[in-house]
This record gives sequence, C-alpha cells and structure tokens, in this order.
Amino acid sequence: MNDKSSRREFIRFVSSGAAAIGAAVAANTRELQAAAKRDFKISLAAWSLHRTIGTGEGKTPMLDLPKLARQELGIEAIELVSGMMAGHDQAYLDELAKNSAEQKVKTLLIMVDGEGSIGGASEREREDAVKRHSQWIDAAQYLGCHSIRMNWTGAPKDVVKKPEELEAFIARSVDPLRKLCEYGDSKNVNVIIENHGGPSSYPKPMQQLMQAVNHPRFGTLPDFGNFPDEVDKYQAVDVLMNYAKAVSAKCYEFDPDTGEETRLDYGRLIEIVADKHGYHGYIGIEYEGNKHSEFDGVKACKKLLEKLRE
Repeated sequence: MNDKSSRREFIRFVSSGAAAIGAAVAANTRELQAAAKRDFKISLAAWSLHRTIGTGEGKTPMLDLPKLARQELGIEAIELVSGMMAGHDQAYLDELAKNSAEQKVKTLLIMVDGEGSIGGASEREREDAVKRHSQWIDAAQYLGCHSIRMNWTGAPKDVVKKPEELEAFIARSVDPLRKLCEYGDSKNVNVIIENHGGPSSYPKPMQQLMQAVNHPRFGTLPDFGNFPDEVDKYQAVDVLMNYAKAVSAKCYEFDPDTGEETRLDYGRLIEIVADKHGYHGYIGIEYEGNKHSEFDGVKACKKLLEKLRE
C-alpha cells in the first residue's frame, strides 16, 4: 500500500469515528434537552377528593384543602371546584386565602360548573352565562388564580355529527366568550375550556373555537381523559396543547408493581406535554378511580409524575 492510499484509509477511519462520536453526542444532547424541558410542577385538583370534600353532611370543607394538600400529600398548589365550595362571598374567600397562605399553598384556578350555557340557543342564555361566570372571574382574581376553567355548553345533541349545527354553535359561542376574556383582561384572569363532554371532547371543534375567539386570554385545559372512545386521546391532547394554559392529569388506577397508570400511557402523554410542547406550568392531579382510596390515588399519580419528570 502506497503512502497516498494509506493516508486516504486513515482519513476515512478518523472521519467515520468522528461521525459516530458526533451522532452519539447529538443523541445524548437531545436526551438532555428533553430532560431539561421536564420542569413542570405538580398541583392537586380538588375533584380528586370529591368524595371527601364538599358542603354536605359528613364532608370536609373546601377550606381545609390547603392543609390536606400540603400536610397529607406534599403538594404546593391547588385547583378549586366551584360546586365543592360553599360560595364566593368575600368572607369565605378571605378564609380560604388565609388558610392557603398559612400552608404556603398556591391557588391556581377555579373549575366552574353549572353556571349557564355560554353557547346557548338564546341570547338571554348566553348573557346570563357571561354574568354568572364573571362572578367567578372576580373570585379567581381575589384568590390570585391565573384562570377559571369553564364548560363549553349549550350545544344540540350529537352536534359534532351535524356540520351546519356545529358551525352555528361555534359562531354563537364566540361573542360571549370574547366578552368573558375581555372581562378577564381587567382582572388578569384567563378563561380556559376543558375537554369535558360534548363538542369540547373532540379536538377539531375545540381548535375551531380557539381560532374563532382568537383572544390571548382564551385557551384550553387538556385533560388526559374525558375523550369518547372514537377519539385518539394522544392526538387530541397534542392538538389541545397548542392552546394550553393548564393541564389535568386524569388518572384511574395504578399497577402495584410498576406504578404505571393502567388505562393511560403516561410516558407518551408527558412526552407530548413536556417534550413536544415544552410545557413548564402545573400539571394538576385529578384522580377519578375507585380501586384506590382518594388519597392513595393522588399519591400514586404524584409518584408517577415525579418519576417521569426526573
């Protein structure tokens, strides 16, 4: 072998080695970057304890949620549910705020249910819904929340299968939602929609609604559950994450050996939420199962989220 061919072989050898090292470094860098993105925080949705907390006889009052979150579950932030609260008068909110401050627990949002149909057929219905939800925006602002979560209601039955009716439903929802968002501007509170039944549980109508309202205060709260069987929940979460201002980690039951959620691929969901969309906010645990106690279900979900974050 002459000197020139030897040099060529040596250069090829060095180049191939450098390429292999470069590929390994690039792969490792991607892994590190993905890990660096997983700085989401963990919160507790009050609905996880809906059998424990409420206003009825034998129920623990919502006023105790900050203490339960911090001392029993080691969680620093909570998400309230309007129907589990005793009201939204100032004295009640003052006590709730005081309890949260004592426990150093943040109140992130209020999930508002049963306050009218924002997409109702009559203008009167829609105006009433705006008025009633505005009161909860006031309460959210008073507690230092970033958002209220509301439901997209008022649609005819099976509207997702009727394109003309769906288009009309979206159209009449736009103005009242914009009014709420404009009111939210004055209070520094967002208005967000969860996939929570009806058209909201289908990604395409939700995407159309987000684009039609087109307001910076308006967004989504993707819930890992709450999709009908015909909807690909992973693709749907991916779509909703484009507008997300909060995330709900719905969970049902956990494998006692692996700690994995048995109905949902949490690894895949966190890849979508944290790695693909770079979400850095709170992911709220929303345990809705029966196999574990409410507290054990929350603890299992917290442990899984912590493992996936690390």
